[in-house]
Amino acid sequence: MKKALIFTSAAVIAAAASITTVNSQQNEMSFFITSVGSGNGADLGGLAAADAHCQQLAEAAGSRGKTWRAYLSAHADGSSPAVDARNRIGFGPWYNVNGVQVAENINNLHSASNNLNKQTALTENGDTVNGRGDSPNQHDILTGSTLDGREVEDGSNHSCSNWTSSGSGTAHVGHFDRTGGGQNPTSWNSAHGSRGCSQEDLVGTGGNGYFYCFAID
Repeated sequence: MKKALIFTSAAVIAAAASITTVNSQQNEMSFFITSVGSGNGADLGGLAAADAHCQQLAEAAGSRGKTWRAYLSAHADGSSPAVDARNRIGFGPWYNVNGVQVAENINNLHSASNNLNKQTALTENGDTVNGRGDSPNQHDILTGSTLDGREVEDGSNHSCSNWTSSGSGTAHVGHFDRTGGGQNPTSWNSAHGSRGCSQEDLVGTGGNGYFYCFAID
């Protein structure tokens, strides 16, 4: 009888451990704010280089087996069509480094009911980013996007020449802490335009060249 109880207990413990492992794998990190930018303002080297930056940061933080994409929109340029950030990042759900779900799917991500805020929008290392009221304020996150995650189509450039310029121009940014100024101050992805594209300009309007990264798988 004692042996049977021991075997039964061992089986229960093993099953619980298996469930915990599965849940951990299901809720592993698939979203973060970059802990560092390019250091060259909004010149990220283009979309491919921004994706590579996401991949490098995620893997350095221990992420394995995932493909990462930067949440950035870009304008049509020559033979290259416009790119919408929402179409680059997979289908969700997405979790932060602590396993907290920030959005269930694309529609939820671009709705008022997502769970993206100062407490959940963490870096790949699990750190909180400075928001409004902190010193320095770094809540402006590069996106180049509208509220629904698409390219801003008004005839102007809102992506600092598709993320290759640190000079003149502007980049549309969001507020990860859901507060501040601009046309849409509580928007995580489309609050206002930056003062310019240089590192100094991004810092001057409350940013530091950070952007969002999402795993597509």
